[in-house]
Amino acid sequence: MYCTQCGKELAETAIVCPNCGSPTKNFEKTNETKVVKDNYDKYGLKPVAKIFMIIATVAMGIAIIPLAWCIPMTIVYCEKIKNKEPISLAFKICTLIFVSRIAGILMLCADELE
Repeated sequence: MYCTQCGKELAETAIVCPNCGSPTKNFEKTNETKVVKDNYDKYGLKPVAKIFMIIATVAMGIAIIPLAWCIPMTIVYCEKIKNKEPISLAFKICTLIFVSRIAGILMLCADELE
């Protein structure tokens, strides 16, 4: 990798050029990631949605068939919020329809408020 300003050869992990101090592509990537993670769920709606998904899954325990989609969807959602990964619109709508109305609404509102 070479500096776009002075042309000096850089290490692959360099964030700024040691010769001229200009930022590299790695600098842009680290700043984008930090901004996304800093704004992640500042209103706290995602953990509340997780709780409602768990409550809905337990409540549907009487009917065994709905558990075929409630348990996997709840587990996937828990993992995604733990890893701070984005949740797709389709997943939010499926949660709204098949698991918990409240959790689905909270998921949809969480991204609107951020």
